[in-house]
Amino acid sequence: MITVVCTTALLAVGCGGTDEAAPPAATTTMSVTAAEAPPQPGAPVPEQLNFTARTVDGAEFAGASLAGKPAVLWFWAPWCPTCQREAPGVAAAARANSDVRFVGVAALDQEPAMRAFVGDYDLGFFPNLADVDGQVWQKFGVTAQPAYAFVGADGEVEVWRGTLDEAELASRIAQLDRG
Repeated sequence: MITVVCTTALLAVGCGGTDEAAPPAATTTMSVTAAEAPPQPGAPVPEQLNFTARTVDGAEFAGASLAGKPAVLWFWAPWCPTCQREAPGVAAAARANSDVRFVGVAALDQEPAMRAFVGDYDLGFFPNLADVDGQVWQKFGVTAQPAYAFVGADGEVEVWRGTLDEAELASRIAQLDRG
């Protein structure tokens, strides 16, 4: 219980009302670990993708289903003004890159607020996870929103902590290994 409370407190400080209050952005490249049963023959499954979660609509989602494909995970919270400003750009990037899987990872709130955010910003065309216990955020070392995880088809994972404007997001997507 203490871990959940401490994690929630750390996550809550990540989104302020202005970009100036946000912590400096940083990237981390994480190592790849092969899973015992990858979804595609020969596709490396990064340790971070070894999870199951529920979407805001209640469907089960397996992180390993992303292995072998380029993917972008966007970590957000419904009440975060920075996330609200980024949502239209993330939606535009997802629509413009149909060969890249996009997954939203919502936390720090309850599912009704998460569902409302997805509806308000027209994000329902890609999966959005209801990470109410912070399990997926922890797997990627995310402690504040917004953040992104860029997963190449080769299994390399790069985590970006902080905001990305549409041009920066497009640039990072273009750099993904698309197999």
